[in-house]
Amino acid sequence: MKTVLMVAEKPSLAQSLAKILARGSIRQRKGLSSACAVYEYEDYFLNQPARFKFTSVCGHVMSLDFTPKYNNWDKVDPAELFSAPTEKREANPKLQIPKFLHSEARNCDYLVLWLDCDKEGENICFEVINSVRDAMKPSQNRHEQIIFRARFSAITEKDIKQAMKQLVEPNENESLSVDARQELDLRIGCAFTRFQTKFFQNKYGNLDSALISYGPCQTPTLGFCVERHDRIASFKPEPYYVLSVKVTTASQKTLTLDWDRIRIFDNEVANVYYQMVKQKTEAIVTNVTKKEKAKQRPLALNTVELMRVASSGLNMGPHHAMSLAEKLYTQGYISYPRTETTSYPENFDIRGILQLQSKSSEWGKDVQELLSGTMTRPRKGHDAGDHPPITPMKLATRNELDADSWKIYDYISRHFIATVAADMKYIQTVISFEIGEETFTCTGKTLVDPGYTKLMSWQALSAEETLPEVKKGDTLKISEVKLLEKQTSPPDYLTEAELITLMEKHGIGTDASIPVHINNICQRNYVTVTSGRKLVPTPLGIVLVHGYHKIDPDLVLPNMRSSVEKQLNLIALGKENFESVLQHTLTVFRLKFQYFVLNIAGMDELFEASFSPLSESGKPLSRCGKCRRYMKLIATKPCRLHCPTCDETFTVPQSGNIRIYKELKCPLDDFELLYYTAGVKGKSYTFCPYCYNNPPFRDMRKLFGCNSCTHPTCPHSLQSNGVSNCSMCEGGILVLDAGSAPKWKLCCNRCDNIIRLFEDATKISVDEDTCKDCGSQLVTAEYKKEKTKFGGNITEATGCIFCDARFSSLVDQLQAQKMRNSSRGRGRGRGRGRGTKSRGRGRSKPKDKMAQLAAYFV
Repeated sequence: MKTVLMVAEKPSLAQSLAKILARGSIRQRKGLSSACAVYEYEDYFLNQPARFKFTSVCGHVMSLDFTPKYNNWDKVDPAELFSAPTEKREANPKLQIPKFLHSEARNCDYLVLWLDCDKEGENICFEVINSVRDAMKPSQNRHEQIIFRARFSAITEKDIKQAMKQLVEPNENESLSVDARQELDLRIGCAFTRFQTKFFQNKYGNLDSALISYGPCQTPTLGFCVERHDRIASFKPEPYYVLSVKVTTASQKTLTLDWDRIRIFDNEVANVYYQMVKQKTEAIVTNVTKKEKAKQRPLALNTVELMRVASSGLNMGPHHAMSLAEKLYTQGYISYPRTETTSYPENFDIRGILQLQSKSSEWGKDVQELLSGTMTRPRKGHDAGDHPPITPMKLATRNELDADSWKIYDYISRHFIATVAADMKYIQTVISFEIGEETFTCTGKTLVDPGYTKLMSWQALSAEETLPEVKKGDTLKISEVKLLEKQTSPPDYLTEAELITLMEKHGIGTDASIPVHINNICQRNYVTVTSGRKLVPTPLGIVLVHGYHKIDPDLVLPNMRSSVEKQLNLIALGKENFESVLQHTLTVFRLKFQYFVLNIAGMDELFEASFSPLSESGKPLSRCGKCRRYMKLIATKPCRLHCPTCDETFTVPQSGNIRIYKELKCPLDDFELLYYTAGVKGKSYTFCPYCYNNPPFRDMRKLFGCNSCTHPTCPHSLQSNGVSNCSMCEGGILVLDAGSAPKWKLCCNRCDNIIRLFEDATKISVDEDTCKDCGSQLVTAEYKKEKTKFGGNITEATGCIFCDARFSSLVDQLQAQKMRNSSRGRGRGRGRGRGTKSRGRGRSKPKDKMAQLAAYFV
């Protein structure tokens, strides 16, 4: 029997697809990767019995990055990144997806790929193929196709089974276009980002952004926001005057008339007209025109329109909205949510979907009316040749979905039904008036047929828009005449919906990446989202865009990225060569980067006017080990220490609190020690600012604290305070946090594992001896008499925190039990991650510090 490996893009999708395709019983088992299950069943494939294994990946299997040598910001010139070697790495090494796929593909005859049907999905197809190619059985007929691609737009039984019958080959050209985009974005983005981050963060202290990033799509997106800001900032208001007249009908309804001159900018002239009209008491109806009009039903829904509506109507950011839409898709409620198409295919089963929606308690009656004969043909929109428009595929209720997911589903369903409903019809009435020699009009609308607005009620006409019946020659009493002074106003800040429209118009990003770019400029502190989901640029965002304009406008204007996107699309269509497009674009940006570096002073002048130098930022915290002057803690992103005297900057731990630690000094460099706490109940440890940035020992990594330092005699080091291996991560050591008293705790020096112990103890120390049962270092705890936890007059005890019964009530038992179970049987002397023979103090104990150091380095 042949074996077929089927691979979906997400675990939940694999489960749904397997249940649809399996005719008989289905078996589930765990795979090598903890994230992905395997579903097995028997069926027919290519008209012969076959055993199926259906599993998944978790998005991209691989990611593109530079080789490790080029990821050191301090040692690599950013200019080298345009030609530096790159490599494909596992996107998530913990999940071991390539190894898992390779093991499942062993002895398989066929591979069927069920990845999302867009360019990114096509790229993941080839990542899967490269992972399994060597493990699959070689075909006896070299011309036989053994790798197939399923194309589908919805997770329904009909669509999935149809896709299984019409398998095709993967599209390598589309995959190559994604490879090209990834490499361009990596090289260009990293080169500019590294250069300007290092240049400006080393000079200014209040930038409040961890990265001063550049992106070929991200930066033009920011450019649109700053362009609108500049128009607002440079706008000069101008006064103008409007003649406002109100009249009363026989039915005592008040109408506000619109002046045909609209507005006058000259005050004296406006006052002349005002005096002329003010003298009159009646307005004469000179004409009444009525015309039937229609408001067209919407086009079928595509991704960009969904994001626009989510932002403007549902108060959701586009990134959040698309995450919800993806979730609804994988659950089978809607069709694939990433599409540019606004036209249904000729064979699209609109009536079948309406039949499902006719049972809804929300809009079921409206759908039943459509099915009974009022349904119209949907409007002809744009066919991008990718996926059908976004459509509801399964009936849902409010109780099935969370609040935000329901809002998205509700809109998609109403929009779909509205596309086959009638146009809204209304009568537009225009009444013309004459007051003296001045003419005025009043416009109203009377509903004839609500059409699709019964579903999309927010677009319906209100009763207040209807005008009372009047005829030519009628006179209405003037109830109010005012000359209003107003000012011309600037445009408002861009909304997310308007920005999405601009990005689509100029070809910045794709329907999949547009929400990512908008989310990036928000997270990088370039814009803030205010009420009404308006995007207001920050000083950093404004200075960056102005700086790019000053040096090279092409870096921020949409023209260049738009042309690159066109070239990438040509690769996808097989009309352009991957290598030629890649090299040409990199050459252009390499030259622009060189010019940017030479002229960075132009941007620096703008930064200098907007931000404070490092020497004037922050508050004094601790003494420098070189000059003995106080260094300043700069609390904005990224948090760092700066010594104004030495003009040196030191990276410190992020996203937590930092304070001086008892005014103690590091024995190696004389810098004052600091104490870091990640939140109220988070991980904490001491660190030396200099050692944190410049590891003093080979086996100590950069950006690690005293809990990873292998100094043999320092009382704050791992050597003095290490207790046991951590069970929650590989290579981590649980270290006593001496600064946590009186709420003592052990913290892993790699992961966030914490064990709380000996609360209110006056002193805790780590002993030389180890536990005979689990190999952890013994710990001594001391209490005051009135607070002792050992009973009687016993105030001090030594033992293993995992094994000693006396400590059972004094240690976090849940974590301790895990540690005890994981430590058993692993040998003695492992308390600090080393056997006793390798510990400097495990040999014959040296008599002085010099002897200790000599013993340590032997």
